[in-house]
Amino acid sequence: MLEKIREGSQGVIAKSILVLVILSFAFAGVSSYLGSSTDEPAATVNGEAITKNQLEQAYQSERSRLQQQLGEMFDSLAANDSYLQSIKQAVLERLIAEKLLDQAANKLGLRISDSQIRDAILQEQAFQTDGKFDDARFNAIMMQLGYSKPAFIEMMRVDMTRNQLVSGMVGSEFVLPSEAKSLAQLQNQTRDIQYLMVNTEPFLADVKVTDAEAKAYYENHLGEYVRPEMISLNYVDLNSAELAQNIKVTDAEVEAYYNEHKSSYQTAEKRLAAHILIDFGGDKAKAKEKAEAIYKQLEGGANFATLAKKDSNDQFSAEKGGELDWFEPGVMDPSFDKALFSLKKGQFSQVVETPYGYHIIKLLDVQPGTTAPLAEVKDKIVAQIKQQKADNEFYGLQQKLTDSSYEVPDTLSESAIELNTKVQTTPLFSRNNAPAPFNAPAIMKAAFSAQVLANGENSDVLEIAPNHVVVIRINQHKPAGTMTFDEVKAQVVATLKQQKANELARAKAAEDMKQIKAGTSVDGLTAKTEVSRTAQDVAAGIINKAFQMPAPTKGAVVDTVSLPQGYAVVVLDKVNTVSDVDENTVKSLEQRLTSQLAQADYTAVVAALRAKAEIAYPAAEQAAEEAQEAQQNNTAE
Repeated sequence: MLEKIREGSQGVIAKSILVLVILSFAFAGVSSYLGSSTDEPAATVNGEAITKNQLEQAYQSERSRLQQQLGEMFDSLAANDSYLQSIKQAVLERLIAEKLLDQAANKLGLRISDSQIRDAILQEQAFQTDGKFDDARFNAIMMQLGYSKPAFIEMMRVDMTRNQLVSGMVGSEFVLPSEAKSLAQLQNQTRDIQYLMVNTEPFLADVKVTDAEAKAYYENHLGEYVRPEMISLNYVDLNSAELAQNIKVTDAEVEAYYNEHKSSYQTAEKRLAAHILIDFGGDKAKAKEKAEAIYKQLEGGANFATLAKKDSNDQFSAEKGGELDWFEPGVMDPSFDKALFSLKKGQFSQVVETPYGYHIIKLLDVQPGTTAPLAEVKDKIVAQIKQQKADNEFYGLQQKLTDSSYEVPDTLSESAIELNTKVQTTPLFSRNNAPAPFNAPAIMKAAFSAQVLANGENSDVLEIAPNHVVVIRINQHKPAGTMTFDEVKAQVVATLKQQKANELARAKAAEDMKQIKAGTSVDGLTAKTEVSRTAQDVAAGIINKAFQMPAPTKGAVVDTVSLPQGYAVVVLDKVNTVSDVDENTVKSLEQRLTSQLAQADYTAVVAALRAKAEIAYPAAEQAAEEAQEAQQNNTAE
C-alpha cells in the first residue's frame, strides 16, 4: 500500500495517489474496514463475508485499469457480457484469496504494533518534505483520499500483516549462482544440425477421397462443424452526410454566405522583418544600454544590415543583415508583433523587449492581404451550406426516429415512413464476422441483447459516428447448431486430403531418416552450424526438435518432426557448450527464478488454504435458484 502511495507522490498527488491507493485497497478487499455493511454477500470465506459492494468497487477498479491498458480494444471486448463476467469472477477470486491470507495471518497470531505503523508512516517518502515527515502533507493526502486517520491506520495494519505472512512464505526462496549459471549455459548453447524438409503439397494431387470416407469423417467429428449463432438485422439508417447529397444550394445563398464569411477567405497581410538582437546575457541593464547605443547609430544614418552583421546575437539572421522571414499578425511575440506591424516599409523600431532580449526591428517589405474570389471558393461554400442544412435536418429527423421506433417497437416501417426512407436488411452474420458498421461494439451488444434478440423489439437509437445513427431490430435468428454434411462437404474433403497427404509425407520422412541412419546420401539436406534457440532462419519446429534431441555420442542423432507444412528430418551433429556466461545474465536469471519460485509458493499456499476453507457464493446460488424457478414456471405455463 505504501509503495503505491510512494509511486503516486512522484506525480500529481491529488490524482495519482488517489487512483493507485484505491486500486490497492480495492484488490486487497480492505473496504470492509471502513465500516460495517448490511450488503448481501457475494461470497463467504469461513463465515466471513465479501459483500457485493466490495466486489463491485474492486471490479470497477479492475475495469478502469484494463480500459487504460487496452484502450479501444477494451471497448470491443466489453461488448461481450461473458468477458466482463469473467473479469468480475476473477476479481472475486482474488478477494477470496486475500481474505484467506488475512484469516491465516490471524490464526498464526501475526500482529503489527502501533509503533511499527507509526514508523512506517514517518519513514514513508510520500508523507515527507525535504526528507522529513510533514504532518500537514500527511493530513492533506488523507483529506484527498477521503480517509480518516483511524481508518487509514487500520488499513495499514491489515496490509502490513498480510505482507508479513506473504514475506514469510516466499521470502525464503533462493537460487544458487551455480543453478543460474547452468541455466544460462543451457540457454546460450548452440547446435550443429542438418535438416530435410518434406512438404505435403506435392502429395495432394495423388490422394483421393470417396464420399463414404467424407461422410464417415463428418459423422465422427460433428463437434468440429458447429454453426455459430447467426442473426440478420433490419435497420433504418440516418446519416447527415447522405442527407447533404440531396440538398440544393442556390447561387444567391452562396453569395450571401460568401459576403457574411468573407474574412474566412482572406489571406492575412505578411511582413518581411529584420532585426538586431541583443540578448540579456548576465546583465540585463548592460544589454539594454548596448541596444540603445545601436539605435542611436541607426538614427545617425548607420547601415542596419552592417550593424546586424556586426552586433546582433542572432547569428543566423546576422549573416543575412538581420533578415528573418515573412510573418503574419500574431505569429511572433506580442511586443515584437506590435512593433513590426506599426512600421512603414524601410522604417526601424525603437528598442523592443521580448523574453529573448532587446530587439531593433526593421520592416523590409510588405505583402498586402488578399481576398479569394467567389469563383475560387464556391465549391467549398456549397459543401459547407449543404452540410449545415443537412445537420439541421438530421437533428429533426433523429427526434422523429427516436419517437417512432420507441412508440411502435415491433416494426421499423413507421420509422422508415417518418424518415422517407426504406427499411434495410443485413445478411446473416455471427458475433465474429459482423459487417461494418454493425461490428461496432455498441451495435453488436444491442443486436444480441434481450431487448432486440429475445423480445423482438426495436433497439434504442445507436450512434455509428457523429451525425450518423441507426435503429435495428431482429430479422432472422439461427441458433447455434451442427451444419449439414452438404454444407461442409468441401471442407471435409479438403481435410481428409490434407491428412492423407500428411501420411505420405510422414512416410517419406521416415524413409529418408532410415537412409540417413544407414549412411546413405540423401539429396536436399541443409546444414546449419551453431544454431541458437532463437534462430530466425530455421523453422521453429526444427529448432525445438533439435534442442530436444540428446547429445550425440557415437555419430549423429536423427529424428523427424511434424511441421505445419509437412515433416522434416532433423540431424543433430554436435552440441556446442558455453563455459563463460555474462555475470549480469546470471544475476538476472537468479532474480527471475527466485520470483518464479516465490510465485509458485504463493499460489500453492492459497490453494492449500482454499482446500481447507468453506467458501460459498450466496449471490450466484440465489441467481441459479431464480433461473431454475423461472424455467419451471415457464414449463408450467
